[in-house]
Amino acid sequence: MDTNNIGSQSAGIKNDAGRYYPQLRLIKDHLARYGVMIGGLGVIVAIVLIFFFLLYSVFPLFVPATAESVAHYDAPEKKLGSTVLLAMEEQNEMAARFTDSGQVVFFEAATGRTVDVKTVLIPAGAHISSFAQGSPAEGVVIYGLSDGRAIVVKSQYQASYTNDKRVITPSLTYPLGEAPLVVDDTGAALEKIAVKTDGTNTIVAKTADKVRLVSFEKKESLFDEEAGLERTDAVLDMPAFNLTDIIIDKEQRNLYLVSSDGRLSFFDISNKSAPVIRQHQNVVAAGEKITSIAFLNGDLSLLVGDSSGLVSQWSQVRDELNRPALRKIRSFKVSDSPVIDIHAEQRRKGFMTLDADGVVGIYHSTAERELIKEPVGEPGSVAATLSPKANAFLVQSGDNTLHFWRVENEHPEVSMKVLWQEVWYESYPKPSYIWQSSSASNDFEPKYSLVPLVFGTLKAAFYSMLFAVPLSLMGAIYTAYFMAPGMRRYVKPSIEMMGALPTVILGFLAGLWLAPFIETHLAGLFSLFMIVPLAVMLFAFLWQNLPEDVRHKVPEGWDAALLIPIILLSAWFAFAVSVPLESALFNGSLRDWFKAELGIGYDQRNALVVGVAMGFAVIPTIYSIAEDAIFSVPKHLTVGSLALGATPWQTMTKVVLLTASPGIFSAIMIGLGRAVGETMIVLMATGNTPVMDLSVFQGMRTLSANIAVEMPEAEVESTHYRVLFLAALVLFLFTFIVNTLAEVIRQRLREKYSSL
Repeated sequence: MDTNNIGSQSAGIKNDAGRYYPQLRLIKDHLARYGVMIGGLGVIVAIVLIFFFLLYSVFPLFVPATAESVAHYDAPEKKLGSTVLLAMEEQNEMAARFTDSGQVVFFEAATGRTVDVKTVLIPAGAHISSFAQGSPAEGVVIYGLSDGRAIVVKSQYQASYTNDKRVITPSLTYPLGEAPLVVDDTGAALEKIAVKTDGTNTIVAKTADKVRLVSFEKKESLFDEEAGLERTDAVLDMPAFNLTDIIIDKEQRNLYLVSSDGRLSFFDISNKSAPVIRQHQNVVAAGEKITSIAFLNGDLSLLVGDSSGLVSQWSQVRDELNRPALRKIRSFKVSDSPVIDIHAEQRRKGFMTLDADGVVGIYHSTAERELIKEPVGEPGSVAATLSPKANAFLVQSGDNTLHFWRVENEHPEVSMKVLWQEVWYESYPKPSYIWQSSSASNDFEPKYSLVPLVFGTLKAAFYSMLFAVPLSLMGAIYTAYFMAPGMRRYVKPSIEMMGALPTVILGFLAGLWLAPFIETHLAGLFSLFMIVPLAVMLFAFLWQNLPEDVRHKVPEGWDAALLIPIILLSAWFAFAVSVPLESALFNGSLRDWFKAELGIGYDQRNALVVGVAMGFAVIPTIYSIAEDAIFSVPKHLTVGSLALGATPWQTMTKVVLLTASPGIFSAIMIGLGRAVGETMIVLMATGNTPVMDLSVFQGMRTLSANIAVEMPEAEVESTHYRVLFLAALVLFLFTFIVNTLAEVIRQRLREKYSSL
């Protein structure tokens, strides 16, 4: 065999391999570099896209409202009389003009073309002496007659489809019968009148010298096909000569009488046969007159317009004696001219005003926003109406011209005041921060304050960090610096495995096991915080006083294992001894003692439960990063410090912790970010009540939990839906700003202590 030839072949293979492996290593290096670069850029792009998507979803909340003139035309059928009321149906296709002669003219809102004319059945020998709208949503109106009688009329619109085209057919009905109802049996003319119809039908009318309340309730009989009306009469104890307006709430419990001198009289008419006067209240400034008045949607608040151009909102609240009383909660300066008409939206807490100069304004009461202010027609306008969806309005100016306008006003409920300041809501005794986003009724006043949610987020994060930071940092210091390597190989992976537990499991255990356990053993928990540290210190003292040959039998760095049974036994003892202590010192219940003596309530699912459960979830993150930072401190620094005579503890506090401080700070900030963004634990372990209470025994609602709870039920693109996205944007910006500041501080710490 030619060994030289074999040797030369082997050398050639080695040379080829020597040239091949560096090239392969270079390719791998390039692939890794570009892979990391692409991955990093991908993360940045994803974050930017998330930010812009949130911004895109939130932006419509702050788009200003607009109004556009669609058409103007002469009032249809002017010869049939002057307009006393304008009305419009939901689709903004058909409108109605009620005249003082008892005619109802139905016409196309966009063109003014007359569709139909209906005549109200006014009896012979009587004429119309008063008129009032009952409920805009129901289309009910009432005509007061000169002979003391009244007739209630309801306008309706029936939609049908012919050749795929919608056709709306108007009609008039008489919900209380075609025969006029006797209101004043003396035959006196009804000068002012009001009506509400809903099961019980209430009519209040002013004659020359009296104010009468008449209630008609339908009674059905098993033997009669027709239902009769049961009547209840009452006379209000109030002079009638200066009465200018009458309004009744939809529940027919509250009656308001308006006087020409600016005084409002509030009656409780729950008992129709015996009305009770509740309050006389001046609702305008001295020297001013009430020029218009209307209920805000829900009939919980009154909107009072005066001759100075001011509209004030008055709501019923409970006084010191728990009695209902009217209080002014806000006002709007809408004009320098008298406010001649106010129309409330039927589905939101907005309203439209019309002043004597023909200027229309649209406002939202809760948000305290002026949304639209436009001059419409000539001064001296006589009537106006706002469509049921509040997306159009109709105004008749003094020259008998009708002006039809379209309105774009999607999200009037949101303002910076609503989101971040105290707001005085209807029926509340004072302004407050409240989140209450939805209800089953359109009468509900949405409350979109983000302050309770931000407060709850910070509260949950604070208590969880209060629990997690000391345990995780102390554990990281001991594991990295004092613990034996053999023990560290078991402890560190075990703690890091805690981070793999799904947070839904932690939340489930916290809500169903931990919360009831803490409630039952609250005194034991407080005993635990006192007895366990004392037991550990006592054991340490005894251990230090043992003979050296006994102490040296435990290898250095394994000392902590001896504390495990001590901690377990002392914890058991704390819960065992808490029962007799609670009975002896706190009358058997620490929770009741807190309530009775300190006024501190206790909710089962509270911040204490969240702090323990979420702290348990945050500990692995903080511990792992902090332990790596401490363990990575160069050995020459610790060895040099010890060689110069420093003790291990001095070396730890003066050298190791300072050098590792950037990593420790990063660990805390990452843990804080985890706590702020946590969803499942706070969702399942708290009562999810958006209250602002610093007590550790009260619950909270966080931004993330609120989004998880309410997003599935939010109507897409509604105000509620977009405010939830705003909450997500606030959470995103909060974590982004905190992380950015944390990185800046970390870099400065790194530069400061890099020379050690």
